[in-house]
Amino acid sequence: MIEAEIPPLPPSSPHWPDLFQRQIVQSEMEGGVDLRRLPPGSVLEVQTQNRAYTIVTRGYNDVEISGHPTLCPEPIAARIHGSTWGGSLLKQHFIGRGMQMEFQISGCLPVTTTRILDVREK
Repeated sequence: MIEAEIPPLPPSSPHWPDLFQRQIVQSEMEGGVDLRRLPPGSVLEVQTQNRAYTIVTRGYNDVEISGHPTLCPEPIAARIHGSTWGGSLLKQHFIGRGMQMEFQISGCLPVTTTRILDVREK
């Protein structure tokens, strides 16, 4: 298996608000999954406040996702953009506890979930 080289987190910047820096550190402490580190075919279970999603990785941030009763009741191709804290800062390729996952199904606007309670590899 060839593992893609993952660039390190950029160093913190004195220009970033303290809130952003605290949120980045908090996401590392609470844990999550970096999609770039998963081989294709990996299965994730993501429990948010309102839904339970099943995600099958297809490579990089391309996935099949299911778990939403109207958007994706059956597995459908999508892209995971990453996770956010509800603002404009997005931690790309990452699904993290305490954050909100952002994904997009082809032809639709991006979807931001409710807060992620748990994420685990099945």
